[in-house]
Amino acid sequence: MNCTTPAQYFHVLRRQIRRNFRKPLIVMTPKSLLRHKRCQSRLEDFTDGSSFHRVMYDDVALCEDSQVRRVVLCSGKVYYDLFEEREKRGIKDVAFLRMEQLYPFPRKALTEQLARYPKAEIVWCQEEPKNMGSWTFIESRIERVLLELGSQCRRPIYVGREEAAAPATGLLRRHIEQQNRLVDQALTLSARPAAVKPAKGKSKGKAA
Repeated sequence: MNCTTPAQYFHVLRRQIRRNFRKPLIVMTPKSLLRHKRCQSRLEDFTDGSSFHRVMYDDVALCEDSQVRRVVLCSGKVYYDLFEEREKRGIKDVAFLRMEQLYPFPRKALTEQLARYPKAEIVWCQEEPKNMGSWTFIESRIERVLLELGSQCRRPIYVGREEAAAPATGLLRRHIEQQNRLVDQALTLSARPAAVKPAKGKSKGKAA
């Protein structure tokens, strides 16, 4: 699990306890979301009628579903970077879907959501290098969903950092530059974007 709201975190823990079987639960929750101004939940998101969502969409008023040109799939805190930049640019034809549960892969929930956007190209965006994060696990599973839907987009487009030996750049400034670049690529409707390249040479400084 990679929960992006307090309510999601609450419900996934509650679901774990209430189930009549036991299966290990791995929850990835970066500490930066503890103080993020947008990482909030309403009181009613915790009460009767609410539950954990394996795939979440943002309920921001965009264009009609049939006019959405790109759907960005992501997991975790990168969603908030994407959300804020889309809001800043006033983009209305790029929708976001958050993969709150990665395994077991929520094929049914993702299929239902992607079916809403028949004309959209599908992007997977992650902060981690290409050989880390969820891409190598999730690529073929997204592709299978697109095949079942008969989508015009046959394969998801990867947006993120290139493969690297280390998860951190070693320099905060460089990390921010790469982060801004991948967010821009995720929101830009164009040819398939290249992965964000790590800077060459050794660097000194605090890891991001």
